Amino acid sequence: MKRIMGLDFGSKTVGVAVSDPLGITAQGVEIVRRKSENKLRRTFARIEELIEAYEIGEIVLGYPKNMNGTQGERCEKTKEFQAMLERRTGLAVALWDERLTTVAADRAMAEAGLGFRARKEHVDEIAAVLILQGYMDAQAMKGVQDH
Repeated sequence: MKRIMGLDFGSKTVGVAVSDPLGITAQGVEIVRRKSENKLRRTFARIEELIEAYEIGEIVLGYPKNMNGTQGERCEKTKEFQAMLERRTGLAVALWDERLTTVAADRAMAEAGLGFRARKEHVDEIAAVLILQGYMDAQAMKGVQDH
């Protein structure tokens, strides 16, 4: 069974998480950083390396809707990234509502006793884990309801 990759796409970072081989749990892998928003060549190259290393068959990309459900500029940039990712990898890239994942990631790390600097360092990776886990949990529930 192929693994699923979760991505939290930000203006200068991409948090990366992958599922376990059974598609039950998500683990953080790394944060791909870039110097400016439009410098994506290295980012795509690194994501492609990780796809190969982890035998990824599907990608889930956090979709940053506004709290009221509207779609802003970040949604447009995310859709552009989704299209480029699908072209480059040949894999399906699902969008997943990521509202509150960064907040939840920050809160979880604060509750674990991590200071502000440590939280800032890891929040994108943890957000990717929450995006992927939410997607996998929803797929599992859908499977249960279909039977």
